Amino acid sequence: MRIDWSNLDTELAHWRAAQLQLPIWWRDDDAISQTPALDQLMELSRELGVCVHLAVIPKFADQSLVDAFQSYRGFVPLVHGWAHENHAPPSAKKAEFAHQRPALVDEARMGLDRLRTLFGKDSVEVFVPPWNRIHPELVAELPRLGYKTLSTFTPRQTRFAAPGLLQVNTHIDPINWRGGGGLADPEKLLTQLVSHLKDRREGRADATEPLGILTHHLVHDADIWTFTRDCISHLLDGGAEAVTISSKDGAVP
Repeated sequence: MRIDWSNLDTELAHWRAAQLQLPIWWRDDDAISQTPALDQLMELSRELGVCVHLAVIPKFADQSLVDAFQSYRGFVPLVHGWAHENHAPPSAKKAEFAHQRPALVDEARMGLDRLRTLFGKDSVEVFVPPWNRIHPELVAELPRLGYKTLSTFTPRQTRFAAPGLLQVNTHIDPINWRGGGGLADPEKLLTQLVSHLKDRREGRADATEPLGILTHHLVHDADIWTFTRDCISHLLDGGAEAVTISSKDGAVP
């Protein structure tokens, strides 16, 4: 697989010339247990020197996942909803937390409680709604439940999704979901990424929001692994700095 990275490298050169900082972070969704795919994710994280924020499905997470976190300190656990079950009406896009239902708030609370039980002081109060969709009324409730950060997909419109609730989203996803899986068109992915970086550099998007790379280790093929590694490598080589999304250190823009 040959990919032309020159446009990304050129855009990153503009960032360096303008002395702009580019924080990046890596989120990977749907973790439940230790698997060969999780081991591969861990090795890639080690190779790149970038921690992976694992969005853990609380209801089904098992002890093997806890053991994996204990053996590798480059994983950061986030709350990925509750059971990753679709509760959307038949005519709507899939979502677990985007539509009102009696258990909506309770399951968000249960997700954080379960994460704290599993990971103790290593748990991070970040809510990642499955399918990146969430009801506005639940957004307003999250701080009361103990959450400090909300993470979905696409550039954030404001720094805070609700009072006391930081928003830190993801922006590039290499998987061709609509096409049934596999790597999306690399040319289109890079065109979107370069366009987004240019919007940040020229003031049309929030340049302080960490640029989020979103992956799903359980469904990766060889091309997706390679693209993820090469994309993050080009960003780092171009001057980007990996950051950890943690509500405890106050370091995230």
